[in-house]
Amino acid sequence: MFAELLRLLKRLWPITVLATTMGAASGIATAALLAVTNRALHEGAAALPTLLWSFAGLCVLVLAGEIISDIGNNLVGQRVIAMLRKNLCEKIIAAPIGQIEQFRTHKLITALNQDIDTISSFSFMFSSLAIATATIVGCLAYLCVLSPLMLAIALVAIALGSIVQTLARRIGIRRFGAAREAEDRLQKHYRSITDGAKELRLNGQRRHFVYEHELSGTIDAIFRLRVRAANVFVSANAFGSLLFFVVVGLILTLQARSAGADRAVMTGFVLVLLYMKGPIQEIVSALPSIGRAQVAFARIAELSARFSTREPSLVAVHGDTAPAPLADVFDTIALADVQYRFAKPQDERDAPVQGSGGFALGPLSLTIERGETLFIVGENGCGKTTLIKLLLGLYRPETGELLLNGEPVRDEQLDDYRQLFSAVFSDYYLFDTLIPGEATLSVEAQQYLERLDIAHKVSIRDAAFTTTDLSTGQRKRLALVHAYLERRPVMVLDEWAADQDPTFRRIFYTEILPDLKRQGKTLIVISHDDRYFSAADRYIRLEDGRIVEEVRPQRVPVSASTS
Repeated sequence: MFAELLRLLKRLWPITVLATTMGAASGIATAALLAVTNRALHEGAAALPTLLWSFAGLCVLVLAGEIISDIGNNLVGQRVIAMLRKNLCEKIIAAPIGQIEQFRTHKLITALNQDIDTISSFSFMFSSLAIATATIVGCLAYLCVLSPLMLAIALVAIALGSIVQTLARRIGIRRFGAAREAEDRLQKHYRSITDGAKELRLNGQRRHFVYEHELSGTIDAIFRLRVRAANVFVSANAFGSLLFFVVVGLILTLQARSAGADRAVMTGFVLVLLYMKGPIQEIVSALPSIGRAQVAFARIAELSARFSTREPSLVAVHGDTAPAPLADVFDTIALADVQYRFAKPQDERDAPVQGSGGFALGPLSLTIERGETLFIVGENGCGKTTLIKLLLGLYRPETGELLLNGEPVRDEQLDDYRQLFSAVFSDYYLFDTLIPGEATLSVEAQQYLERLDIAHKVSIRDAAFTTTDLSTGQRKRLALVHAYLERRPVMVLDEWAADQDPTFRRIFYTEILPDLKRQGKTLIVISHDDRYFSAADRYIRLEDGRIVEEVRPQRVPVSASTS
């Protein structure tokens, strides 16, 4: 965690050094102000003009140091937050798709939002904490000048208070960590009352269980953990405050019993000690926020480590230039003796173990020719979507090869290879913006909207769709517009017609697919509509992850090899 933070701070070292130096100067100047004040209380009127000039100069230094430190540290803190967000997003974008799918979405969103915000909130406190620390150091130095013995007494009290605070911090961080884990569960339950709204209204017993046990139970658990963590810090803080007054009382007792005690020393000691209570109180009060920030840093570091593996082909996500196509013209795409097995995690917090349980696809071989319309059919769960993800290069096979024009697609070629495809998955994400290359095709896009019968509800304005608040079938049509505009030679459609009304389903199979084929598109379609299988040049049937049948409509069916 701290290594990552130092790496980010290296890029900002001039501002960091300046802000830290000015903060330290402000803190030391504050201690010097106390010394000047103590001298003014005990020296005669003759020394007053000099002391006033010293006082005024120190005030200017305190003010300038605090302002520069606040501005510099806030700038550094927010820059670090921005870099954390960018670095984490870049790692997620460049990570293998299997890692993304295995990670719980609600945990990912919580880390990107809540944990980053927690660190951001702490960054605003950093400057004041640095100044408070410098002030304490300066005050201790002045106490040493006044009386090393009294400094030793103060250090013993501070050490005792620090031990109590350390113990409290360990307990508090442990409870804050448990509350943070409960936050992950709460995010999942939040999704259940939005994504599962229809089901909850149809099942009163489940609705009651979700609210009483999952939502309320988790919210109450977070409440208890946070309150208990805060109570530990509050109790330790009260103990520290008591120590200060005990020390002050001890010093006043020593002064009363010692006839030769220097009144200036005693007054300065009490003045400085009472002033130090403020900065120490500020640091102690910040300990809960520091604890939460430490937990957030740990979760961000864990997430960063989890997505530290990059696909070799995804060397960067920057730049406006499109990648060079792997092949301007391809003849075939093929899977040769491919086998793939899903990893099965042992526990939600454990890393998945490769090859341990889970669904297995293959071994199978499949060749798709340019311009062909291929349907992939079969029951739910038989491996259709997994098969197209292997064809798209989103999954890498455990055994066997992905081939383009008979040549293996190497790891560093994957990103270029994927640019051959447009896809609308069954669990597609609908982007509402058009990228620069697509934005120039607004006229063509409007024609597609009209052809798909959604132009009366959505149009294109400022390189974006005016709305995506459409029915399920209409949203899928809008996703198809994106696929049109990408102008890729291969189009993959996963259960696209499943959410369409009967009329538009017929249009899809009898008009849209034949038109795409006339444009030279290679079409890979997952379908359950056996009435329209004749629209394919060929269809294959999967069962339990293997090809069990290959059929060319209007021709004699041919049994397919599963090896």
